[in-house]
Amino acid sequence: MICKHIPLLALTALVAAHGDHDHQEPMEGPHKSLWYNTLPGDGGTQADAVFSGISTFGRLPYFPCLSSDAEKYDIAFIGKPQDTNPFNFWGKVIDCGDIPVTSYDNNYALQQIEHGHHTLLSRTPATAAKEVGLSSKSKTLPRLITLGGDHTITLPLLRSVTRAYGPIAVLHFDSHLDTWKPKVFGGAPTKQAAINHGTYFYHAAQEGLIANDSSIHAGIRTTLSGLSDYDNDGYCGFTRVEAREIDEIGTEGIIKRIRERLGTERPVYLSIDIDTLDPAFAPATGTPETGGWTTRELRTIIRGLQDINFVSADIVEVAPAYDTNAELTTMAAADVLFEVMSLMVKKGPLSVEAAGRKVSELGCWKGSETKKEL
Repeated sequence: MICKHIPLLALTALVAAHGDHDHQEPMEGPHKSLWYNTLPGDGGTQADAVFSGISTFGRLPYFPCLSSDAEKYDIAFIGKPQDTNPFNFWGKVIDCGDIPVTSYDNNYALQQIEHGHHTLLSRTPATAAKEVGLSSKSKTLPRLITLGGDHTITLPLLRSVTRAYGPIAVLHFDSHLDTWKPKVFGGAPTKQAAINHGTYFYHAAQEGLIANDSSIHAGIRTTLSGLSDYDNDGYCGFTRVEAREIDEIGTEGIIKRIRERLGTERPVYLSIDIDTLDPAFAPATGTPETGGWTTRELRTIIRGLQDINFVSADIVEVAPAYDTNAELTTMAAADVLFEVMSLMVKKGPLSVEAAGRKVSELGCWKGSETKKEL
């Protein structure tokens, strides 16, 4: 899985007693069977080293979810390898491995991603499975967090999510708009070439995947082809918080702008490009832009969004081959993923009750959006 390149999250420290090791008591921790081993010789116990064992995200239990539906989960990490301690809580979180995709046909690969994602998204969750949920069929569904991969993968992921929830609001952390028309970004000699990491939101809007006037970019500092880029961005359903605005309104102001746009009731898809961060903090990405946020600022902003109903998420554009020896980018990505999962844990299951909604109020976003012609 692509998360093999992302450092494992820090383990709970194990304090060794001075004296008789035969009476050493192990500290309790999540997934004890994986994290704590009996030491040969003295029979004591200690946590596994972070670099030992099978490389799953956060030392989570691994299960091949696409080959079997025997395992239930409330949050699942999945990898999409094309080109990237809230573990004790009310539900169950696992690492589902990678979606297998072809390396030779991008168009078919996108279909495989959509199919694999929707297969896992449609599963019955481990918690609140019988409760009325936020999905378009009023079912409570699990959440998926996808590790990319270039940002093109967000298009098939949105296709999957909107099949479950209807047109979706999007929170997009990125230095770039990614709503460009194909003729502006790279040309469009073929249908396949027209879909890329700078145009996928344009296609999502054309396909009616994005709820009208509901979505927002955060961290933008891109070079424009002209002011028409912003006009087109608005037609795609987005407004923007630019990176430099943090100097005037601070992290609290950024959080306020995002919350005002998204609200705390509708389902929201979260997409994070690691190039939201300044290259000083995340050099290992394909299209770095100077003037970005620090890792601390991004984590603070994400923490301020705990009331938003994030139903699925992705983090993309992490390129480990470009990283420093200190693995700054992959470490930042792992920590951001930790924050995203923490938001989901705090919010609770994707049921109406957990979202604080009445069943009669669900119709306010379902079936009310129409596709805009650009």
